[in-house]
Amino acid sequence: MTAAWRTSGEIIHETRHCRRHGRGGATVAKELQGRFDVTVLEAGKEFRPFTRVPRVEAIKKTGLLFDAREIQLVFPAYRVRRADEGMFLVNGNALGGTTTLCTGNALRMDGDLRALGLDLDAEFDEIAREIPISTAHQRRWRKSTRRMFEIFQELGLEPRPTPRMVDDARCIRCGRCVLGCTTGAKWDSRRFLDVALANGARLIPSCRVDRVVIEAGRATGVETRQGFYPADLVVLAAGGLGTPVILGNSGIACEPRLFVDPVLCVAAHIPGSRLDREIPMPFYAQREGFMLSPYFDYLSYFFSRAWRAPAGDIAAIMIKLADANRGSVSTHGLDKSLTGADRQRLQEGVRICTEILTRFGARGDDVFLGTLNAGHPGGMLPLTARERETLHADRLPANLYVADATLIPKSLGAPPILTIIALAKRVSKLIT
Repeated sequence: MTAAWRTSGEIIHETRHCRRHGRGGATVAKELQGRFDVTVLEAGKEFRPFTRVPRVEAIKKTGLLFDAREIQLVFPAYRVRRADEGMFLVNGNALGGTTTLCTGNALRMDGDLRALGLDLDAEFDEIAREIPISTAHQRRWRKSTRRMFEIFQELGLEPRPTPRMVDDARCIRCGRCVLGCTTGAKWDSRRFLDVALANGARLIPSCRVDRVVIEAGRATGVETRQGFYPADLVVLAAGGLGTPVILGNSGIACEPRLFVDPVLCVAAHIPGSRLDREIPMPFYAQREGFMLSPYFDYLSYFFSRAWRAPAGDIAAIMIKLADANRGSVSTHGLDKSLTGADRQRLQEGVRICTEILTRFGARGDDVFLGTLNAGHPGGMLPLTARERETLHADRLPANLYVADATLIPKSLGAPPILTIIALAKRVSKLIT
């Protein structure tokens, strides 16, 4: 048998099975190796955490950093592209995909899937046995974090500690999860990939997939920059921005329903707050259409001129928006902008964050905004109730599957890692 799939950069192929290595791809590789011979084709290179923050801070003081895309010059693991209205889309471009750059949050966000009749309880139970998830970090919160949690409570926001995929005993609370974990405390999808490799899978880095080759209604393999990889089964897991492009190049149209989960941070100059040295998103509050959470945004700190104060004197709160399913990506480019309703929800979030920061000690004229960015794309091949048993769209050849956020019906406005892993596990079970 042969299978092929791709995530953020790899492709796995079994007897030939191809895939890319983010959360979905790594999960499928782990689950299928042994049943198939798996080859992982990874678009990126080996991941290394970013440790040159002092150097970038020195460059920042010169005023030479003004465009978020410049981060790629010093940290190639980031890929940053510009969408409409000044919004930047961010994703990982190295082994491990975006999981190496995320905050390690483990929220179960499958309500829309459950509404379709898709029950992933068994898969979430498996995840709980395989990945360390806890809220033990709450015991180590800084005084400023505890005070902010109290303010959320005072405003009736019902905050909850965020479950995280982190070994708390190894966490040094550096606050730089999004730049890569230097101690190995944070789980990322390389753990699953390592299991697949230990069981016989093969890894080919720097191998980007262009299209799936389809002949007589069946996928026969994938075309990459390095050549053709044959496969009896293809599972694409190249992420919400990568998979639709590969499908489009393969003659399979996706839906113009791209969501990206935009993030806007509201911040204030509050000397000694030291929230840059707190774990990112230690707790969260869910509102209608968006989430709020304390979060020091390094993209804003490096590139937004409003973030002039030293990192330790900036307190920031993230608004993570569940944006409208409207947009698309293809080889011809990216088309994504916020709707009027999206902007209204952002404004409401800014109002609430301003009230929180004022109670935290900021003056009204001390409040400023961060760089609008987004990093959770998906939705362009959304699952429907008809597909709840097969997780396979009719437009795909029978031996071509998708195992990433492209399947998620609507923007979650919340970290999707756990939900994507659960979907990938179910896809793996359906492959025979």
